[in-house]
Amino acid sequence: MNQLSFGGLLLSGLLLFTANIEAQDMSDTARGLTKVFLNESYGEDARQKMDVYLPPDAGPQTKLMVIVHGGAWVRGDKSEFSRYVTALQGLLPNYAFANINYRLFRQGTNKFPAQEEDMRAAVAYLESKIGDWGISRKLVLLGASAGAHLALLQAYKTTNGIKPLAVVSFFGPTDLREMYENSPNPDVKPMLRSLLGSDPAQNPDLYNNSSPAKYVTKNSPPTLLLHGGRDRLVNESQARLLEEKLRRHGVPHELKVYPEHGHGWTGPPLFDSFARVAAFLKKHVP
Repeated sequence: MNQLSFGGLLLSGLLLFTANIEAQDMSDTARGLTKVFLNESYGEDARQKMDVYLPPDAGPQTKLMVIVHGGAWVRGDKSEFSRYVTALQGLLPNYAFANINYRLFRQGTNKFPAQEEDMRAAVAYLESKIGDWGISRKLVLLGASAGAHLALLQAYKTTNGIKPLAVVSFFGPTDLREMYENSPNPDVKPMLRSLLGSDPAQNPDLYNNSSPAKYVTKNSPPTLLLHGGRDRLVNESQARLLEEKLRRHGVPHELKVYPEHGHGWTGPPLFDSFARVAAFLKKHVP
């Protein structure tokens, strides 16, 4: 299976994950918000855009959640997450939301860390707008699959600018070298070789520098991990590995594994996930 078809599999898992949220279109979302900024540019590339949603009573008490789509770093779009925003807004009405796009790796262009750089640039842009919007500096990051990988890197690795108070990972890769060497999916190795331009034996530093688990410290933000026990794309071991790092450093965290599910889930487990996100943030983000 080639690189793009593997990316399609990850994207399909993400679409499956979001498909069972109660249907509400963009206008339904917008009706509950004071301001919606669509396709805000945070850079010059056409992919460097975001949608921003402010609640009706936005003010100094309003927190900000950045949402990052998946798709194996080669596919996906923020438009897939409009229902995601809707569901989270219902549970977290005192949050603003920024749903971001980033440059995708295609045919040798935008190799990693272009996506990591875009994550950093998007957060910096949002920080620059906080004063204009009159909201607080309380930041939360949430991503799915490749987007969770980017959210975790931003949360643990970036030392400049606004610091996230919590991060949520839906089945995100956490250690790319371990994933390369031990994934049960035969398409993972060619995907990572293409994305990073080498394998771990040739460039171990690049794999380490691209792995959120390598950056966990006692100062890392509280972390919620949600994973499928039958995930053959991003194995459960990726979440377990990060859980152990967080435990060792005394970082508040929770791991919820859905044992009968793979790379995405629907129905009651999906709604359970959203409830866990809301409870975790209410506990750890004052």
